[in-house]
Amino acid sequence: MKKPFITKEQAQKIIAEYPTPFHIYDEKGIRENARNLLKAFSWNKGFREYFAVKATPNPYILKILQEEGCGVDCSSLTELMMSEACGFTGSDIMFSSNVTPEEDMIKAKELGAYINLDDFTHIDFLDKLCGIPETICCRFNPGGHFEIETQIMDNPGEAKYGFTREQLFEGFRILKEKGAKYFGIHSFLASNTVSNAYYPKLARILFELAVELKNEVGVEIKFINLSGGVGIAYEPDKAQNDIFAIGEGVHKAFDEILVPAGMGDVAIFTELGRYMLAPYGHVVTTCIHHKHTYKEYVGVDACACNLMRPAMYGSYHHITVLGKEDAPCDHKYDVTGGLCENNDKFAIDRMLPEIDKGDIIVIHDTGAHGFAMGYNYNGKLRSAEVLLKEDGTTQLIRRAETPSDYFRTFDFAGILDKYIK
Repeated sequence: MKKPFITKEQAQKIIAEYPTPFHIYDEKGIRENARNLLKAFSWNKGFREYFAVKATPNPYILKILQEEGCGVDCSSLTELMMSEACGFTGSDIMFSSNVTPEEDMIKAKELGAYINLDDFTHIDFLDKLCGIPETICCRFNPGGHFEIETQIMDNPGEAKYGFTREQLFEGFRILKEKGAKYFGIHSFLASNTVSNAYYPKLARILFELAVELKNEVGVEIKFINLSGGVGIAYEPDKAQNDIFAIGEGVHKAFDEILVPAGMGDVAIFTELGRYMLAPYGHVVTTCIHHKHTYKEYVGVDACACNLMRPAMYGSYHHITVLGKEDAPCDHKYDVTGGLCENNDKFAIDRMLPEIDKGDIIVIHDTGAHGFAMGYNYNGKLRSAEVLLKEDGTTQLIRRAETPSDYFRTFDFAGILDKYIK
C-alpha cells in the first residue's frame, strides 16, 4: 500500500499558508533516491545522471539534484536558460531535442552542452548554423518493436525520434570528416518500464552497436546514454524497479561486451525523470462537492490542469484520504475536477473510504510530468509548488498563478488593465 509522505496534521498546517490545490515534493526522498542511483552505477567511472528537466522544471528541484551530482537533460531553449541560471554549463548539460529551432541549437552550442542530434539532416543543419563541436552524440532508433522476454514493451518503428542504423553509421562518418573527435550514442526504446530487464537489454543493444561503430567507422565512443524509460509502479500492488539489480545488469553487459573490445573507459549516462521524481511528489487537494446521479462523484478543487495524466492517458494514480488511511474502502467514487471535459477524472469507480466535504486528498506519484504538463483551459490557474524540506519545514518553490498572471499577455492592449497588477 502506498503511504503519503505527509500526514493530515502536516497538510493542515501547509494549507493554512498555501491553499489547495498544490504540488508538494519530498526533499529527503529525492536525495535518497539520487544517491541510490549513483551507488547502483558507481562501478562506471564516468557515470552521470542527466535529470530530464521536462519532468519537473523547477530550479529548486534542479539545485537539489545538482548538489547530488546530477546534470540536466534539456530539450528546449527555456530549459537551457533555467539550467544555466542554476549553474549548469558545459558537460553538465545534455541537449536532446527534435524539430529543433535555430535559437535552441545555438544556445546549446554556446553553453558547451553535449548536443544529441535526433535526425540525419541535423548534421548539416548544425554545421551551417554554428559548427560541429568536438564531442557530438546521435540518437539511435532501431525500428520495429522492442521486446523483453517476448513481451512487446513499445514500438520504436512508429516513434518520430532518432537515426536509422544506416543513417547512424553514415552520420558518424560525416561528423568525423567534419572534425568531431569524440562520440556519444543515445537511445530511448520504451517508456515507463517496470522491469529490471529493460536497461540491461537496451545496454546490450547499444554496447554492441558501439563496438561496431568503433571497428567500422574508426570513431572514439566517449559515452553511451541509456536515456530514460525506467519507470515506477503507479499501482500499489505492483513491485517497483530495483535500481541496484538494474545497475548490475548493465554492469554485466558492459563487462561482457565493451571491456573485451578495449572500451572499458566508456561512460554510462542516464536521463531519468519519472524514476527520479515521480514517487516524491503529491497533488494535495480538498473535497469541495458531492454529486449523486447515476454514479457517486467526489468533486475536488484540483483538475486535469494540475495533473493531466489520468485525463490524457487513462493513467492510474493512487489516492489517499488523509486521516482515513485505516478506514475501510467501502465507497465507490469517481473523483473529478471542475473542467468542462468529461475526462477530467482522477479516478473512476475507485473504492475509497467515505469522503466528506473538506477532506484532504493526496494524489500520489505526481512528482514527474505533473505540474510540468499543466495548462490553463477554462481559465484555470496553475497551482503552487511546495518543498517539504529534510528538517520537516516547508518552502514555497513556485507561487500559485493569479488572474493577473493569466491576463498578463494582454498588457499591450489595455482591455484588462484593471485585472493586471
